[in-house]
Amino acid sequence: MWAIETKQLTKTYGERGGCQGISLQVPRGSIFGLLGPNGAGKSTLVKVLVGLLHKTSGEATILGRPVTDVSARRRVGFLPENFRYHEWLTGEDLLRLHGVLFGLSAREMEERLDKVLNQVGLAEKRKQKVGTYSKGMQQRIGLACALLPDPELLFLDEPTSAMDPVGRKEVRDLLLQWQAEGKTIFLNSHLLSELETICDQIAVIKEGQLLYQGDWRALAKRPKQVRVVMDEAELERARMLGVKMDDVTPVAESLEDLFLAMVAGQ
Repeated sequence: MWAIETKQLTKTYGERGGCQGISLQVPRGSIFGLLGPNGAGKSTLVKVLVGLLHKTSGEATILGRPVTDVSARRRVGFLPENFRYHEWLTGEDLLRLHGVLFGLSAREMEERLDKVLNQVGLAEKRKQKVGTYSKGMQQRIGLACALLPDPELLFLDEPTSAMDPVGRKEVRDLLLQWQAEGKTIFLNSHLLSELETICDQIAVIKEGQLLYQGDWRALAKRPKQVRVVMDEAELERARMLGVKMDDVTPVAESLEDLFLAMVAGQ
């Protein structure tokens, strides 16, 4: 059974934007990365999968159940890209509020509070108001909120965007720890370095269309192609110099080079 499966999933806003015809299969227990430039449709896809947006057409299941199934959504944690928390609440109060919304018992609440605050490095800041947190600390408390109900499936939309390099490394270590605990992690990012260091598989999306899905290592080994666009003057100059396009051997040395070539050439 797949953790996430979509078949020709489409969400459009009128006739513009969104995502179109997305067919994905995310293995259970994997860290799966969705890669694409800003505005590619990554957040739209995630919001459909967590039930915040209704699909236009197609099919989608999470943990073997339709995305509209409440029992499946109870097993999901979500950190949105653009989030704002109640600035007057302390970190602990914010987590307690989320715990009530999740329906945690008092016993579960106490057990989970200490654990997640320690994991995200905010145990000593739990009595501090969220409004005084730095951007990185707010990102961490967001991760704590997503992790609080001990979900089987975590959706994280740009989870390290406000963090410094040390913070990013710490979050990568946490993701690997959560994977070892059996969780499936669906990670949205436009940072290639974040995905190629941690993800088992990736999907590449551009302008709402799925370009690739699979092991990023296999993607990096694919034959590289680069399209060169020249105006007439440049083409004539190349001919005068005797340049033959067959003599040109483009090289993409990294996943980032390949991704940029794909985005420019597709």
